[in-house]
Amino acid sequence: MNETGKIEIEEVDAVPPPPKARVDTVADEGGADESARKPDYLEGFLSQRPAEAGAGEPGGDVYEGVIAALKEIYDPEIPVNIYELGLIYGVDITADNHVVVTMTLTTPHCPVAESMPGEVELRVGAVPGVGSAEVNLIWDPPWDPQKMSDEAKLELGML
Repeated sequence: MNETGKIEIEEVDAVPPPPKARVDTVADEGGADESARKPDYLEGFLSQRPAEAGAGEPGGDVYEGVIAALKEIYDPEIPVNIYELGLIYGVDITADNHVVVTMTLTTPHCPVAESMPGEVELRVGAVPGVGSAEVNLIWDPPWDPQKMSDEAKLELGML
């Protein structure tokens, strides 16, 4: 704006391009042109490969096999697997592939309270690579519908 409060408009045919970053070409002692050097700052980073997950860690073969086995076990009263229902609180795998599954049930008075832990132990024990399986049934913290995955909620019409 100028001093009288009016906007001045200037029409131009072309605008000069902005200046480019200037890099000085420096020759090293041997006379080689340093600007021709490859960008080696990424070579070490790109040559590294991600560390393989151990068999008992998330992403490992045994762990993923155990999770797949748990997803095949369905609650008899609800058409959703026990993993998506949030009944599995933890899967721990030791170095010698001993699997400990910590789980709960929807209620202590659940009709499958006696048979479900045994079925989980059998299914997990049948996963290739599992040495032995153990199931710990706990009631604290109690299960609630908020522990269900979005897939389970969608299947049950809760989402």
